[in-house]
Amino acid sequence: MAESVESLRTISDVELSEQLLIAGVIGIVVGAALTYFWRFNEKRQEEQVDVPTPIIPPGADAVLSMLSSSVILIDSSDKVVKASAPAHALGLINGDRLAIDELIDLVRQVRRDGQVREREFTLEVRRTAPRYVMARVAQLNSRLIVILADDRTRERRLESIRRDFVANVSHELKTPIGAIQLLAEAVGEAKDDPASVLRFSARMHTESERLTRLVQQIIDLSRLQQDVMSDDSSMLKVGDLIGEACEHSQTEAERKNIAIASQYQPDLFIHGDRDQIHAAVSNLVENAVTYSPADSKVSVTAKSIDGEIHIVVTDHGIGIPNEELGRIFERFYRVDPARARATGGTGLGLSIVKHVAASNGGRVTVWSEQGQGSSFTLILPAFTPDLDEENL
Repeated sequence: MAESVESLRTISDVELSEQLLIAGVIGIVVGAALTYFWRFNEKRQEEQVDVPTPIIPPGADAVLSMLSSSVILIDSSDKVVKASAPAHALGLINGDRLAIDELIDLVRQVRRDGQVREREFTLEVRRTAPRYVMARVAQLNSRLIVILADDRTRERRLESIRRDFVANVSHELKTPIGAIQLLAEAVGEAKDDPASVLRFSARMHTESERLTRLVQQIIDLSRLQQDVMSDDSSMLKVGDLIGEACEHSQTEAERKNIAIASQYQPDLFIHGDRDQIHAAVSNLVENAVTYSPADSKVSVTAKSIDGEIHIVVTDHGIGIPNEELGRIFERFYRVDPARARATGGTGLGLSIVKHVAASNGGRVTVWSEQGQGSSFTLILPAFTPDLDEENL
């Protein structure tokens, strides 16, 4: 009996040892597995940390590149992470930093409260005219600030020209209207003096002609200011245009004993608006006669050069200072305002010539030397007519 109990105890001890051994093996396996998975997860987390999140959101690059404005992206350290070519051209960036204090201040304000801000500022550029820039600054995301900048220099210049145009029109209209009013009063007071009435009425006629000419030129200029090809274009013979322009100024030329000489080939043709081009050539000839001294000469020539017709009007008058040449085609601009008032000039003639040239596919150039005279060249595309057109 005792032997049986001992035998059972031995079997139990063996089974217990085997169970402990199996449990130990299982524990080792589980521990190894847990260690492996822990290390794998840790490595995976390290790899995720090492992969940087893109600073520019996906798709933003393509959207920003389509904008017409200059684009600048600023990160949280005020570093430029992206900038378009126009932004560099405007001088808004120096290296990887903003170069304009106004923009730096706007970026800081937007970063502080997230509100979109807008400001116009002036860029002073050495040796060139200042540029006017409108900037809008907004928060793109938690890390980026976007700046959109537009060069408004052209718009500001056009606004200034419009403002000057209105002021000049008002002034120019006021002068003949005021003169006519005074002359009308003088006629009334001199009703018993026929000679005075005739003199005052003649001056009234002169002022009314000046007023009519000014109003007509303003109307012409308003039609031409878009520089769009006219719908009334037709084949024009250059010789006829020159002959009509010379005849238009013949009376004033004879009064000053100025000889108007013309020279051109008979087979020169252009295609354009007859009224516009006639007005342009007539203005050039009229200016040449007006600003030439008595007993001098004005020449009008035309020739074909490389598929273009060059109509050249040359005088031997007072000439134009070199520093004024860049402005003589501006509306109401006069080199000598006192002389222009004396001659009844409106200051619109050369501006009309410039727009006529552009509206008919051409251009106008000028050469001048003080004391020697001036030469204006109206350049228009040459036209080769069909035989049927030429016989019309």
